[in-house]
Amino acid sequence: MRLRIILVLAAIILTMAVVAWILAFRPGGGEGVLVDKRFEELVSGVEEGLRVSVEGLKENGFFEEAYTCDGEDRAPRVSVEGVPGQAEAVALVMYDPDAPIGTFTHWLSIAPARESLTFPGDARVEGRNDFGRIGYGGPCPPRGHGVHRYFFLVLALDRDPGLGRGFTLDQLLESIKGHIVSYGYTVGKYER
Repeated sequence: MRLRIILVLAAIILTMAVVAWILAFRPGGGEGVLVDKRFEELVSGVEEGLRVSVEGLKENGFFEEAYTCDGEDRAPRVSVEGVPGQAEAVALVMYDPDAPIGTFTHWLSIAPARESLTFPGDARVEGRNDFGRIGYGGPCPPRGHGVHRYFFLVLALDRDPGLGRGFTLDQLLESIKGHIVSYGYTVGKYER
């Protein structure tokens, strides 16, 4: 009986250690409010001055079904206010840091800078998401995987990154290093 208890406790401890290791070292995993280390490093020392709001989020922050893979998978209107005068372009990155494979990109878009603008309406060019499509791909977490968070990170840039249709997240991140003058974000949630 004592051996069985020891084995059960050892199995629990091992399971907890494996889960902790996966969360700490999976791609994109990290600390901070943006969860993904790449984004945390990108905005380090930059003023959080943009106001970001997303249509289709209910009062509790959950997506309405129309904006998800369970509905029409319609791109929500993302409103951005407070873009500083020195900005030349504004980039949008929508991502899910809770995906089993690590951070999953749902939407990449770039628009010319104006004090207030909207995505997708003012977008100049859209990138390729991790579904392999250009443009928006709504929340679609695995069934039974729990609540996922969807970050809408908006970055005001002091120059246009000059990327063409179908650009990737890696291309965007490389082209905007050192060119972010302000940022803002909001988070939606969804569960299946």
